[in-house]
Amino acid sequence: MKNNKKNIAIIGVGSTPFGDLFQYSYDDLVREAASTAMKDAGIDPEELQAAWLSTAFPEIGVFKGRSGMDLAEPLGIFGIPVTRVSNFCASGADAIRNAANALAAGECDVAMALGVEKLRDRSPQDSIVKMMVELSHPFYQKGFTAAGTFAVYANRMMHEYGVSREDIASVSVKNHFHGVMNDKAHYRTKCTIEQVLASPMVADPLTLMDSCPTTDGAACVIMVRAEDVDNSKHKPVYIDGIGLSISTGWDLPFFDSGHKFLSFQATRDAAAMAYRQAGITRPMEEIDLVEVHDCFSIVELLTYEDLGFCRTGEAKDLIRGKVTQLGGELPVNVSGGLLSCGHPVGATGVRMVVEVATHLRGQAGVRQVKDAKRGLTHNIGGPGAIASVIILNNEN
Repeated sequence: MKNNKKNIAIIGVGSTPFGDLFQYSYDDLVREAASTAMKDAGIDPEELQAAWLSTAFPEIGVFKGRSGMDLAEPLGIFGIPVTRVSNFCASGADAIRNAANALAAGECDVAMALGVEKLRDRSPQDSIVKMMVELSHPFYQKGFTAAGTFAVYANRMMHEYGVSREDIASVSVKNHFHGVMNDKAHYRTKCTIEQVLASPMVADPLTLMDSCPTTDGAACVIMVRAEDVDNSKHKPVYIDGIGLSISTGWDLPFFDSGHKFLSFQATRDAAAMAYRQAGITRPMEEIDLVEVHDCFSIVELLTYEDLGFCRTGEAKDLIRGKVTQLGGELPVNVSGGLLSCGHPVGATGVRMVVEVATHLRGQAGVRQVKDAKRGLTHNIGGPGAIASVIILNNEN
């Protein structure tokens, strides 16, 4: 398949803070992220020709994000196509994918992808878990929780590969260390392995500090074709490849007798697509920084292997050797990841792209990855069924 993604440039990025943003409305979040990205791109709202809105859970809390109208109205961008995208935790990345495809097809010249979620304006009784149980699949969702699912993978990795409880906790320690340097992160406090292990148990062996919080926040990117980049005012970042895969249904892998609970096929499939488009054959050598979907600490370890950064069973060696810490050979989640930034579900994939683009521009300040030229973002959602991988480069 011919790759047109390299013809697409990100020329503007913006995000809100992430956290318990009770002082912000949904529309406030949209406006702040969008206005920052448009100012960065040097464009006015009337120059936008198409936009994609990512909100994964409009049914929770503020009941916003059910259609593109909830992006058009606060920005006043009427008379153009505005589409709402929802694909679980890959929603934001999918919004970027759709915008890139529309630009590549010549359907528009300037496109916006914006992700936003307002998850804190609700009572504890109106949780995502409750919504999934009551409104999702009538059989497969009963008794299902994200923590319980990933705990199974954690126990299998400990049993099969000698991953220790301390290895898993080390992911949280690393990402909270990074989060201290990110003034937009939900949590900005260092922690120790002992503190992670002593925090309340959620689903054995995963504790509270192995788990990301639900969060409010928004992030936005402005995109054009590479030929339309104005180097006098833009500092572009180019899309090398985008992979998106839905590799299982609701009943898999949990009812697949051959599944070993040691890998996510969706991540491997999405990575293969993105690597093929970008011409990457040696990920560890050819990528400079990574944002992965550490909704739980164990997922980061699983993803090291699924993205081909190490061989099967060797993820523990990367975390033990501090390979993935800032200053290491392949820094991962220098933003603080979901564990520190939180998880405003519809915004997370876009937030990751904003983070990597900021490093590729050399604008990340104290957490800047030195000489970063190519970066990768990864999301996984649903019951491990949906995954996205996006590869960015600062050279076309």
